[in-house]
Amino acid sequence: MGAIADAIVTYAQPLLDETDGSIEAMNRALSMGQLCWNLALLPDDSQERTLSKMRSSLDMTADEFDEFRQTVITPMISRHREMFPLLHRRRSTRVWEADDSESGPAFWARPETTPRVEKYPGTDRYAPCPCNSGRKYKFCCGSKSR
Repeated sequence: MGAIADAIVTYAQPLLDETDGSIEAMNRALSMGQLCWNLALLPDDSQERTLSKMRSSLDMTADEFDEFRQTVITPMISRHREMFPLLHRRRSTRVWEADDSESGPAFWARPETTPRVEKYPGTDRYAPCPCNSGRKYKFCCGSKSR
């Protein structure tokens, strides 16, 4: 497995340890681990909104959901913060704000780049470089790194 998969399995290990070892139980535990992982990455107010929506979609009473939250979700979110503290650094609030503009949220915008100015415009990339270096233009003055 890759490093990310290993990290997720390590994170979900307490849930996996509580299963009977069947494929279905393991898949449920990994799904619950993924849910808790995603919840842990949300800001606290978004976590609350998401949990309230999740409560209405699950077939649980209020007491059952509160117990589920206290015994599974809250400990797993705390585990995530302990295991991956760098993922919980303070972020810009605009990343989490909804933006209804046509171009999308500000964090989707590509950074502005300066247009590349060719030293010898119109020169074929495979032609000898006009600077007389003896190299092809694409490897000399036409290189993207220049």
